[in-house]
Amino acid sequence: MTRKRISTLGCAAGMAMSLLPVGAFADRGDAGHLNILYWQAPTILNPYLSSGPKDIEPASLALEPLARYDENGNLTAWLAAEIPTLANGGVSNDLTSITWALQPGLLWSDGSAVTAHDVVFTADYCMTPEGGCQQATKFSDVTSVEALDDLTVRITFAAAKPFPYGPLVGVETPILQKAQFKECMGANAPTCTTQNSAPIGTGPFQVTEFRAGDVVTFEANPNYRDPDKPGFATVTFKGGGDAIGAARAVLETGEMDYAWNLQVDPEVLSQMASGGKGTIVRSFGTPVERLMINRTNPSAKLGDARSTRDGGAHPFLTDPSVLTAMSAAIDRAVVAELGYGTAGKPTCDILPAPAIYASDANAACLTQDLGRADQLLTDAGWVDSDGDGVREKDGVRLSVLFQTSTNPVRQDTQALLKSWWAEIGIETELRHIDPSVFFGGDQASPDTFQKFYADIQMFTNFFPGTDPEAYLNNWTCKSIPEPANNWLGFNIPRFCDPAYDALAAKLAQTAVLEDRAAIARDMNDMLMQAGALIPLVHRGDVSAISHTLDGVRMNSWDSELWNIADWTRSD
Repeated sequence: MTRKRISTLGCAAGMAMSLLPVGAFADRGDAGHLNILYWQAPTILNPYLSSGPKDIEPASLALEPLARYDENGNLTAWLAAEIPTLANGGVSNDLTSITWALQPGLLWSDGSAVTAHDVVFTADYCMTPEGGCQQATKFSDVTSVEALDDLTVRITFAAAKPFPYGPLVGVETPILQKAQFKECMGANAPTCTTQNSAPIGTGPFQVTEFRAGDVVTFEANPNYRDPDKPGFATVTFKGGGDAIGAARAVLETGEMDYAWNLQVDPEVLSQMASGGKGTIVRSFGTPVERLMINRTNPSAKLGDARSTRDGGAHPFLTDPSVLTAMSAAIDRAVVAELGYGTAGKPTCDILPAPAIYASDANAACLTQDLGRADQLLTDAGWVDSDGDGVREKDGVRLSVLFQTSTNPVRQDTQALLKSWWAEIGIETELRHIDPSVFFGGDQASPDTFQKFYADIQMFTNFFPGTDPEAYLNNWTCKSIPEPANNWLGFNIPRFCDPAYDALAAKLAQTAVLEDRAAIARDMNDMLMQAGALIPLVHRGDVSAISHTLDGVRMNSWDSELWNIADWTRSD
């Protein structure tokens, strides 16, 4: 099947990637069984309620969007017949609407027809406020989604939308089957265990069993639109363990075919690869390992108001001198080299790519300056008055709880930062949490990254595709996780500035690429200069594949599994 594509940004081409030959196909399922290992185990298979790739990517084997991004950052029609543009009439002349046409003859895995009404339902599902949709920023400025006929959908925006490819595009916003999810609207969304664990989809595979926090098993979708695909008959998607164990399972023991997100010491990874059972694949997109700074008070004494705006501001992590000093004390080059090798680059920006969006206003942080950091704190009145090595001011000690997910590279980074911060009089308590819990969606757990019951936390995030509008919307005031929205939303630092929100609104109405890039850089700079986030490393995606696995096209702009229908086994 030929898929039509358009380039969304010329500079996306040329990004480093690994490309392996696409295997030849005979009959569906001829390649037998495929073993995939994501050491962060999936806990839900509904991307609209999920908290990260560990859930979204396994779900993508079954659920698909209207369009998605290929390994070069090109927007590619998927369930849609083509990409709507001004030239083909799919985007209105006033840029206030986009009309999508589905491919004819699409079937859900249960054999029923895919229609425009499923598309409309999916948009309504996410835009219903009580549902706590994680992907709500993708639907910014949408006023209506309507079915013009069984195969045609029109999305209308409140104002001109120069980049209208946010809703229902990319791995994070696939189409849901209305018949399956119709009773799961609003507050009912998280209670629909069956639907959220085994969604009926259009993808190359369908779920046969899901054990949350452990394993998902799939079989080939008998109604998949390409009769010769997928190449594999069944898939075991194993979760859990750690990055080193995942790497070993492909590169040394050969028991797994694919291992994701190998955040492993680069020397150890290279030694493993020398065994000859597998290959390391890398690509660079937009992921950044960053520190999230809690701008609210996480004290347990506040009860339900902890880490919320109702609980008040953080006692010292809104002080610009403290935040600048903490950033200046970090040697990002050391963090990148020791933790990531050639798959990491030190960065001072949350938006390091594509190149047109990269700011040059924050580069001072690339040079560690402990002397400046020390002086900043002294000048701001933070002094060690009792000689215990920890600065204080007005009875408040510079003591932070720093948490992240359990991973050797992250624990090494924590130790480095703790030592550097100690040199400037900041005390640090380290905590690490099982990734399935930290990135999980359990609203009852106190340990999720969205609850943020700590002062500082560290993880990586990214955005699919090459346009950052929806990604930057994550730091608008309305995206703050809080009890009222079931702790859903990606404004983890609780940053809220009307000036930032105004730039987000301006970006949504700006058409010229260069002008959009300038606004995006301003938004990046505002976040950096406010100290809401402290970027550390622009990370490449690193995975491992078996020498017998063909067809993998490493993709940092969408899901690594985006073309799994094409994967097969070499002789």
